[in-house]
Amino acid sequence: MTTDPPPEPTGAPTPGGPRRARTAFRRWRRTRPFWAALWTGLGGFVIFFLPMAPLGKILQVGVGGIAGMAGGVLLMAMALLVLLLPGQRHTAGVIAVIAGVASFPLSNLGGLFVGMFLSVLGGSMAFAWLPEKPAGRRRPRRTAPSASVGSGSA
Repeated sequence: MTTDPPPEPTGAPTPGGPRRARTAFRRWRRTRPFWAALWTGLGGFVIFFLPMAPLGKILQVGVGGIAGMAGGVLLMAMALLVLLLPGQRHTAGVIAVIAGVASFPLSNLGGLFVGMFLSVLGGSMAFAWLPEKPAGRRRPRRTAPSASVGSGSA
């Protein structure tokens, strides 16, 4: 009777798997305005969910609640747009800043100032973000042509 060796596990994690995933995520994150999208989305989240607080904590009920939820949804959509389509970052950044400032009178003082601050910060970061230039070879600096010293012409 022969015994076969035990089968090797097929789904075993490879050494360096989490490190490789972290490196791939870091590489992907650096090609996008990640922090701008994070702050904008977090500001939209605060503005969206503050009107859903218990009635004792809400400063304004009614149209402010609806406007807050609409502004929060708009801000979270702009955060996704900035993250998924970095080429549209200028438009989305401007819309995020406008929606963040508009949330001040429309939605509980802009999410008690926190949501407004985060959305304006994220929108301005999205507008100002520039993609990294590819790491290429550096060209040597050109020096000015030096004057010939001791040219024997008389």
